[in-house]
Order: sequence, then structure tokens, then C-alpha cells
Amino acid sequence: MSEFPLPSTQTVIKGAKTYARDLAERVLATFLQAFVGGLVLTAPLDLAMWQAAAVAGVAAAGSLLKGLLARWRDVTNSASLAKGV
Repeated sequence: MSEFPLPSTQTVIKGAKTYARDLAERVLATFLQAFVGGLVLTAPLDLAMWQAAAVAGVAAAGSLLKGLLARWRDVTNSASLAKGV
């Protein structure tokens, strides 16, 4: 009976760091994009700046959940749902 080869500790730590950095970048980028989009819409839709920030927060939370789902679905160092990324 052959043993199941496990990755080294260094590989696991490096992979987790890469995934965390990728996920943080995606969440921050989503927040900033949604916030800027919300600010552009504040005048036409009569929104307050804090309402625009709340919209951006919801978008960033969605990005975070998508990234965690991608990690749960396929153990990779990426927060992408695309295969091979």
C-alpha cells in the first residue's frame, strides 16, 4: 500500500499566503470600483455618500464570498472560479 504524498509545510503556507493576497486584492478592488460607481450615482439618484459606501461594502462582501467559494470548490492559490487560474 503506497502512502499518500502530502505537500510540505512550506508549500501549504506559501499557498495560503498567495491565496489570501489574491483574495484581499480582489475584495479591495471590488470595493473601490463599487464606491466610485456609487459616488458617480449619488447626484442623479440623490444618494448620500454613506449610502454609496454601503453599496460598495455589499459588493465587496459578495466578492469575498465568491473568493471563499472558489477556494472551497477547488483548492488552488487563486480566488478565481475560472478553471486553471
